[in-house]
Amino acid sequence: MANVPSPDANIYFVPHSSKWPFVGSIAMFITMFGVASWLNDLSFGMWTFYAGVVGLCATLFMWFGDVIRESVSGSYNRQVDVSFRMGMVWFIFSEVMFFAAFFGALFYARTLSLPWLGGEGDGVMTNSLLWEGFSAAWPSAGPGQVGGHFQTIPAWGLPLLNTLILLTSGVTITIAHHALKAGHRSQLLIWLGATVLLGCVFLFFQVEEYIHAYKELNLTLGSGIYGSTFFMLTGFHGLHVTLGTIMLAIIWFRCAKGHFSKNDHFGFEAVAWYWHFVDVVWLGLFLFVYVV
Repeated sequence: MANVPSPDANIYFVPHSSKWPFVGSIAMFITMFGVASWLNDLSFGMWTFYAGVVGLCATLFMWFGDVIRESVSGSYNRQVDVSFRMGMVWFIFSEVMFFAAFFGALFYARTLSLPWLGGEGDGVMTNSLLWEGFSAAWPSAGPGQVGGHFQTIPAWGLPLLNTLILLTSGVTITIAHHALKAGHRSQLLIWLGATVLLGCVFLFFQVEEYIHAYKELNLTLGSGIYGSTFFMLTGFHGLHVTLGTIMLAIIWFRCAKGHFSKNDHFGFEAVAWYWHFVDVVWLGLFLFVYVV
């Protein structure tokens, strides 16, 4: 069980030198080199990407292991705890800006570009000379119908179900947090495990939705501006749910080993913050991508 940081510990903890930042940088370079090669149809691109991902996962596993060992040994004090909290706040802020860019692209394409191409305002000549007959209606593949005709996914089917699943997971992780603060280890494991399960169910239904979109609706990443924004927003959100589910599973195993106490559990709190962020992003995504 982790030791509670001493309130009188004013000396900031300085970790020993670590090779993991250097190793992680190499793994990230290999991963991105593999992505670029894969997108350019080079034969080695896919395997280079997978090799980079494996190397990155191994690096994170070993690096986090070092941090966990430092934590459970009682090396951290309140100053370290504050720095961790500040770091997590800025990380989540960067994620907010990340999704704001994609929501901004959706807003620009739908509210500004589409009416302009349809002849509204200063776009009269653009519509008359270049895209005569183009109707500025959303959803749209854009002028030229890039990707062909497609159908959209109804909001009140799987998207609504996934919304309810994520909202429920926000409740279960909150209950788990209260159980941890109350020292109820068995309840903590049950409700945290339920959160992990709900995350997996969400991902399962999203995969089902993608298969349905590609095979039956002709809605793909190449379906013009709608397909691009749809899959960029839902895909990156799905990636964040995947990472959040993995982190929750790791936290579950740490809780099972007694790594957290009711007064010292920032690792749990950080993942809970991240999961609530994922919930909020999905609500915006459900509203502006599926419903409106």
